[in-house]
Amino acid sequence: MAAHRPGPLKQQNKAHKGGRHRGRGSAQRDGKGRLALKTLSKKVRKELSRVDQRHRASQLRKQKKEAVLAEKRQLGGKDGPPHQVLVVPLHSRISLPEAMQLLQDRDTGTVHLNELGNTQSFMLLCPHLKHRWFFTSARPGDLHTVLDMAKVADTILFLLDPLEGWDSTGDYCLSCLFAQGLPTYTLAVQGISGLPLKKQIDARKKLSKAVEKRFPHDKFLLLDTQQEAGMLLRQLANQKQQHLAFRDRRAYLFAHAVDFVPSEENNLVGTLKISGYVRGQTVNVNRLLHIVGHGDFQMKQIDAPGDPFPLNPRRIKPQKDPDMAMEICATDTVDDMEEGLKVLMRADPDRQESLQAEVIPDPMEGEQTWPTEEELSEAKGFLKESSKVVKKVPKGTSSYQAEWILDGGSQSGGEGDEYEYDDMEHEDFMEEESQDESSEEEEEEYETMTVGESVHDDLYDEKVDEEAEAKMLEKYKQERLEEMFPDEVDTPRDVAARIRFQKYRGLKSFRTSPWDPKENLPQDYARIFQFQNFTNTRKSIFKEIEEKEVEGAEVGWYVTLHVSEVPVSVVECFRQGAPLIAFSLLPHEQKMSVLNMVVRRDPGNTEPVKAKEELIFHCGFRRFRASPLFSQHTAADKHKLQRFLTADMALVVTVYAPITFPPASVLLFKQKSNGMHSLIATGHLMSVDPDRMVIKRVVLSGHPFKIFTKMAVVRYMFFNREDVLWFKPVELRTKWGRRGHIKEPLGTHGHMKCSFDGKLKSQDTVLMNLYKRVFPKWTYDPYVPEPVPWVKSESSSIVPQEGME
Repeated sequence: MAAHRPGPLKQQNKAHKGGRHRGRGSAQRDGKGRLALKTLSKKVRKELSRVDQRHRASQLRKQKKEAVLAEKRQLGGKDGPPHQVLVVPLHSRISLPEAMQLLQDRDTGTVHLNELGNTQSFMLLCPHLKHRWFFTSARPGDLHTVLDMAKVADTILFLLDPLEGWDSTGDYCLSCLFAQGLPTYTLAVQGISGLPLKKQIDARKKLSKAVEKRFPHDKFLLLDTQQEAGMLLRQLANQKQQHLAFRDRRAYLFAHAVDFVPSEENNLVGTLKISGYVRGQTVNVNRLLHIVGHGDFQMKQIDAPGDPFPLNPRRIKPQKDPDMAMEICATDTVDDMEEGLKVLMRADPDRQESLQAEVIPDPMEGEQTWPTEEELSEAKGFLKESSKVVKKVPKGTSSYQAEWILDGGSQSGGEGDEYEYDDMEHEDFMEEESQDESSEEEEEEYETMTVGESVHDDLYDEKVDEEAEAKMLEKYKQERLEEMFPDEVDTPRDVAARIRFQKYRGLKSFRTSPWDPKENLPQDYARIFQFQNFTNTRKSIFKEIEEKEVEGAEVGWYVTLHVSEVPVSVVECFRQGAPLIAFSLLPHEQKMSVLNMVVRRDPGNTEPVKAKEELIFHCGFRRFRASPLFSQHTAADKHKLQRFLTADMALVVTVYAPITFPPASVLLFKQKSNGMHSLIATGHLMSVDPDRMVIKRVVLSGHPFKIFTKMAVVRYMFFNREDVLWFKPVELRTKWGRRGHIKEPLGTHGHMKCSFDGKLKSQDTVLMNLYKRVFPKWTYDPYVPEPVPWVKSESSSIVPQEGME
């Protein structure tokens, strides 16, 4: 039987290659000369099995737990600084001495009392808990003390009232502390056991609801008996610590003892010896030291005396009675401390940082020097060549006679005189413009008002300051006008608009039009420092802190800092009861620059705040006074000036101040006429950038007089023909969205013919936007007066400052 054979029309399919690879030759032919990568551009991620992934995750968890335990053991242990606890009562009915007495448990450990003026403090040593605490206290009414001590406290113990929790003063204090940054905190209730049994449960439920609003997911402890105080101490010792970034990257110290040695030349200045425990980072003697509220200083020496509060004091057994042991207290070890005094470091003049805060500008910088004889001869030759002019003169005229023949077309001398006159006139008007602006601002701020006669309560009128009331009313009017007509100003009739607004310019687009940040800088910019790249400098400094080991006093050591050239007023403040807190500065942080801070208006304050008003700044560990600018917080290269601190949006505050590396919290206060400080805004430090441009806008308005299809005659924007010609290149807009430009002036009274991209409505308003760059005022003052504390009224409640409730 014959086999079947396929015919010529049988379909022939391609055979499957089955994993056959190309050879080296075919790969090189396809590559056409391109070389393969020798190194991988991305890091190869090693794939781990599921078991290895679980093992790695467990190792990471174990490392984090060990780090947290090591931090807890170091804080308050024998090798670390004492656990500093700040006790803050949030209600006027709370008895602070009673609470401090409960915490001074003699059975738990050894108590060392130390009263620093009005601030009561004590050291509690508990050897069986292997922990030591340093308790300090502050009243909410003393605002600077609370904020300063919260910057260095490891834990804040808030004391609550069982019925109300906190009063208006305590609520205001909490707002300031939350804005500055809270470290670890604990809530304790005092007096709940004194209530009847039936009311205790209701009081706890009501207090829990109130606490949950301010402190979500936090529970409060009781502080009425000695047993509850012991439980509170254990809670404080085992609590996880929360970090504040602005203090963890700097060394700081709370002064336990202060000594002042006046200099031989002047008794008002001398060497200040600050003794305390090092916290945060290692203290280097060549770095600068900032004493909060007093300024920056240099250190010249660091000593290491003996620890006055050792956790395990050494015991000496006398030979006569070996069964008796004598414990050496801190007062008995003074002689030993002096004998065992060690000098850790002395300042090196070559490596020590300078206190120079400003650049000393050279008035002759950029000026031309006196020319040499060669340059004078070259200039004469150039003038001779350039002065050759071809003239038509009669035959036989000498060169001397030709110089006296006037050319009818040459009027260079007249033009030069005219330009010179225009320049002089421009300079005069530049000086008059600033005077006109200041006079207009004074006219806007002060206004005479006639008030009709009415019957007032004499007792109430005695407390009212009529002049302050009139100023506040005028501010409210200005703020209201700014909201209704933003940036609109009236064109003056007595001064030409081209003179009044000669510093302003028109922009095709506020967002995209170019503006050189180095153009027309003020004289104050010659005094500040500027980074070539602020972000990279900040990263390199922070990386050096984390990786590089610094020589000096380690964290937890009890040291004495010798600070040179300190005024005697610092010691007087300390002896009066104010805490003395010192921070070690990072490189460049003593130098002046332009700081930009993002803030938001505090909802508890409704008083209008105008730009360039003097405010009090709490920026990180610094405190100073300055007059800032307000501008919009946008991502563009130009930012519009805000004349008032608005309540519905975040703004950027620009001010001259010493350099501070973010992160750092910012609090803005305003000092009242009675000496109290009112919280205005809160936020954070954004950057240190002098090139951030704040642009002031003014809007000139006109009204359509005659309207045609796309043409209109506009009046009341200008009042003379020259102003219309001067501002002719600037684009116009209307409140209803039309765009246009000036075609030509009509007459001599400021009327102008304008063309638009559509038909105008008769009720529309024609606007012209003009812009100029503004700079903050140099009003930096490192001295801030102490605020007046709140006083108790007849109802025995603390009266807060206006605008707090």
